[in-house]
Amino acid sequence: MRTSLNEIREIEEYLLKYSTPEFRLVFEARILLQPELQEKVNEQKQVYDLIRKYSRKQLKTEIETVHDKLFTASEHKTFRQRILNLFTNS
Repeated sequence: MRTSLNEIREIEEYLLKYSTPEFRLVFEARILLQPELQEKVNEQKQVYDLIRKYSRKQLKTEIETVHDKLFTASEHKTFRQRILNLFTNS
């Protein structure tokens, strides 16, 4: 169990570029010599990509929610008008 956790940590440090140049060089050599390590690196990279995409989608949803509140709620009418004036009084 401990070995797999260490391997996950090493892959993470490699992918996120937290590791030293020396570590990266040795790790890249291990990738070349161990095809199963290359597969694990690719899988972990895919997981990071999915997390990044999900986070962007969540952030976009939150921004749209704030936008809708600011530009539709009556209590924000003054703010809405001030923002619109910035773009119409050029």
